[in-house]
Amino acid sequence: MFGIGVPELILILVVGLIVFGPGKLPEMGRSLGKGIREFRKASNALTAAINAPEPPPAPPTAQTTAQSAQTVQATTEATVAAPTPTATPTAATAAAAVEAHKAEQNTSNTENRA
Repeated sequence: MFGIGVPELILILVVGLIVFGPGKLPEMGRSLGKGIREFRKASNALTAAINAPEPPPAPPTAQTTAQSAQTVQATTEATVAAPTPTATPTAATAAAAVEAHKAEQNTSNTENRA
């Protein structure tokens, strides 16, 4: 156990008793124990979440297959209807986008402060 024997533990307890006093020492020990317990619970929960096997994917049902077919059809219709951009982004359009983003952030920050 870290190479600390009985005499060292007694010395640590005596110094703690002198520094913190007899009324505060049990309260500090209690809060330290609660903190260690909470840390251990969180650590165990994280380990369990990491080691838990992922559930197998659910087999597709007729309803989800029909919904996905409708989604694919709507997506292809939207793609056909939307005009394709002919110009590639340039430095000027990128700079304009950055300026618009900065202006939007400044207005949202101003609204949050008010």
